[in-house]
Amino acid sequence: MKTKLFALALATGLFLNSCSSSDDPTPVVTPVTGEITGPITKDVTYAYGNYTLKGIVKINAGVTVTIEAGSTITIDKATGDNALVVLKDGKLITKGTADQPVVFTEKSKVPGSWGGIIMYGDAPVNVAGGKTSSTSEDGNNISYGGTNATHNSGSLAYTRVEYAGSKLADGAKENNGFTFYSVGSGTTLDHLVSYKGADDGFEFFGGTVSMTNAISYGNYDDSFDWQDGWQGQANINWYAYQVDKGNYGMEIEASSNNNAYFPKVTNITLKRAAGTVTEEQKEIQLDAIQFKKEGNGDYSNILIDGYVSQTTPTAFNGGVLQILDKDTYDHQVAGGKIKLNNVRITNSPIIFISGQATFTLSADSFLPATNWSTSTTTTGASLTAGAWATVDGVNLIK
Repeated sequence: MKTKLFALALATGLFLNSCSSSDDPTPVVTPVTGEITGPITKDVTYAYGNYTLKGIVKINAGVTVTIEAGSTITIDKATGDNALVVLKDGKLITKGTADQPVVFTEKSKVPGSWGGIIMYGDAPVNVAGGKTSSTSEDGNNISYGGTNATHNSGSLAYTRVEYAGSKLADGAKENNGFTFYSVGSGTTLDHLVSYKGADDGFEFFGGTVSMTNAISYGNYDDSFDWQDGWQGQANINWYAYQVDKGNYGMEIEASSNNNAYFPKVTNITLKRAAGTVTEEQKEIQLDAIQFKKEGNGDYSNILIDGYVSQTTPTAFNGGVLQILDKDTYDHQVAGGKIKLNNVRITNSPIIFISGQATFTLSADSFLPATNWSTSTTTTGASLTAGAWATVDGVNLIK
């Protein structure tokens, strides 16, 4: 009996020791594989894995789609038109992390290969002519514009979109990396990367949503662009790096409406690599910031580097800040609704540029002292490197 009890105690001890050992390896999670197709008509969670997105995938109203951290979604332009579209009252939730981002990429790695992420909300817009709604230019021809400023279209976290910006059938309009139509402030946009697209990195069509910790890298058109009365108020840490091709760092317009409100962005870095040329050689679009069509805003802690005149293949003057038209000058500049403070400028010799000969900008009279100030210490965007901001082993934060 004693022998049996001793043996039982010994076996129990060995079992407990094996369960509590700190040397147990971390369980290996095997990524699942699958397809993402649409329309998506019921809630679904895509577990950590590798997926293929096929077609114009629409998330219907009332439906929530969740994508877990570390997932990679691959698109193949050879299959036709592709995009992920969140319709009004649908939700997209991406649960990426700094070490395990959610990545949307394209098989050929060619800019302009798909339509990116397109999101519709129900927040207010103010489009041309003072109208409160319009039709999207993404090829879906969907009406946008609403009355719910706090509308929630989901949450995008640590998410990267690569090689988007596909052209539409008319050959003139293009999609972006991320496109937001009347998206409300209840939506979270944090730690997003738009990488090497053929149009804008990020574009807002009205709405009230804000975006934090965003990188626009190597996009052919503008790094950040908005119109239709976008009025996000809590935007922090925007970083743009233009290389090879690129137009404006920020293109700011209000669809020719003299709005009483304006967006606010704090901690901005706009960098242009040497030798970068404009997307279309027929147009002068190589300034760090352009205001047009009554565009305005409050911007602070800005680092601008490398915006110089282009000599080849076509000679264009480039600078830090352009006011394109006289209405913007008369109403937004004179009205005190363009503010740029704590601006640090390096390797950009021309500061102010007027887009028309009907008015002249100068450092003495352009903006009042309270609306323009420079700094030698401003660092711009403050971002932490990691897998979320690394492509093919290259850190995107220069």
